[in-house]
Amino acid sequence: MAASHGLLENEPLVNGKLVKQWLFWGILWTMIFPLVGVIVSIKFNYPDWLGRTSWLTWGRIRPMHVNGVIFGAFSTTFFGLVFYMVPKLTGIRMVGEKMGFWCLWLWNIGVVLGSYSLMAGYQKGIEAGDYALWADVPLIIAFIVLTYMVIATIVQRKEKLLYVSLYYTAGAMVWTAINFPIGNILLPYWVPGVNNAALHGLYIHYIVGLWITPAGLALIYFFLPLACKNPLYSHKLSLVGFWSIALFYPFVGIHHYLYSPIPNWTQTIAIVTSMMLIIPVWTVTQNFFGTMMGNWKSLQESFVAKFCIMGSIFYFLGCFQGSTEALRGMQQLTHFTDFVISHSHLTIFGTFVVWTMAGTYYVWPRVTGHALWSKTLATWHFWLIVVSFSTMAGVLTLMGLLQGTMWMDSVEFVDTVVAMKPYWFIRTLSGIGMDIGILLFMINMYMTAVEPSPLPEMEREKGFVPVAAD
Repeated sequence: MAASHGLLENEPLVNGKLVKQWLFWGILWTMIFPLVGVIVSIKFNYPDWLGRTSWLTWGRIRPMHVNGVIFGAFSTTFFGLVFYMVPKLTGIRMVGEKMGFWCLWLWNIGVVLGSYSLMAGYQKGIEAGDYALWADVPLIIAFIVLTYMVIATIVQRKEKLLYVSLYYTAGAMVWTAINFPIGNILLPYWVPGVNNAALHGLYIHYIVGLWITPAGLALIYFFLPLACKNPLYSHKLSLVGFWSIALFYPFVGIHHYLYSPIPNWTQTIAIVTSMMLIIPVWTVTQNFFGTMMGNWKSLQESFVAKFCIMGSIFYFLGCFQGSTEALRGMQQLTHFTDFVISHSHLTIFGTFVVWTMAGTYYVWPRVTGHALWSKTLATWHFWLIVVSFSTMAGVLTLMGLLQGTMWMDSVEFVDTVVAMKPYWFIRTLSGIGMDIGILLFMINMYMTAVEPSPLPEMEREKGFVPVAAD
């Protein structure tokens, strides 16, 4: 199948104002919630810092950081990019476009209310579903409306081909429109006992595997071919990745509860399906690197390509780590340690938030009509993220293995805490480095929007659509 031409030429398909407003808030949340993470990390070494203020205690701001990164930083930016991608790939404007502005405010109200609820001490005790129920209501309404807009636009599309980014976008939206109300309404109030724990494990992995993962993959499948000016390496591999995620991810979550009262056969299924996730990880990684073949020089020229490939490397490492830590023997060593925290950071930030940055570098200049303000700031942003995040992930992995080894050797818990202090300090420093990089990113995007520097003609879209050759 040859690359199609002409579909991306009609810029009026995209509501630039709508995209800009969503991306503005996404960039802002990407600055704020990782900064909260640095405050959380400082408290490991200095637990009394800010401790006299109940609103700023570790137990309240830690879930604020986690939920904020997922629903503030990642999801808000993703929706902004969706309002750019979907019209381009369908050939029509978004259905119900005006509702997108209302959804933006509903979504932001939900994020703000949710953060307030956690700082005020309201807590449902559901990982990635901690917000108080009254804060979830605007999020649920906005998500259902946004799902309708995406699906209706795909159904009414003029372009006959259903591009792989639309597969992943539609799957992520539909799955989460079902999962999010279940996890935030049904689970905490209607499901008791061990069944609650089992469903909790499924819910959190549905957020990671059926929301963040397919949503993030939709981004890179769209932006990487455009960045390196190559067609997608293999459409077939992309579909293998999509359907294997759909098949295996729904059973994975109970691997959080190995050696628990949950029936052993369900734990075994979770282990097997966790290992089977190596299939989509390897296929999509092969697809990304295959797409780059013949044009690796684009890494020198395109910040979109830089961030896409960096995220792909972290994706491969983080997902392989996640599959192996589902093994019973591995969990004996790593469960409750910072090894698990390394895995979550490698995937959520190192992969998917990084891919939203890649998409923003591509879309922001095009919807503002201005060239990127500073390539120097973008370069600093890239290398601060690479060096700082690699340090954080490496330190968390190492200290997790040390923690597990010490616990298995019956070392006193307090002694293990003391031994971890230098590693936690390095983790904080690396987090500060990441936040400096994000600050430079935010400054660059702001100056790009306000500085009247026209986008060079060579960077304007010429109708290239990322379609695989097979």
